[in-house]
Amino acid sequence: MHTHVTASIQTENYKTIIKSEFNELISDEAVSVGGGGTGFNPHELLAASLASCTCITLRMYAERKQWPIEKIDVQVSISKDKVLASTHFERSITVHGHLSDEQRDRLLEIANVCPIHKTLSNGIYINTSIS
Repeated sequence: MHTHVTASIQTENYKTIIKSEFNELISDEAVSVGGGGTGFNPHELLAASLASCTCITLRMYAERKQWPIEKIDVQVSISKDKVLASTHFERSITVHGHLSDEQRDRLLEIANVCPIHKTLSNGIYINTSIS
């Protein structure tokens, strides 16, 4: 799988336009740190990636199994541990629907293998160039 996005910032602190092949969104920083507060900040985008991927993965699995799920809510928070030099994600999933305990347990297993979860849990390598 290959994903490509571009981000561009001009002179308006710190409004950044992010584009993929078919979509566009705004990232920004909060007013309290000099931004305009016009979009998700980068950490919110990272949390949103995990939350949305979890929702989509669970919905796809439930549809394939024909399980009666009305709604899936996922909350993600990110915190940094400066002492351990690590990042901690806290994810809470609420599934609305008549499911057995076994079905809920299976959904938890599936959530833990969604593509973004796997990406964030494995080694990440970033190669950067500048021109």
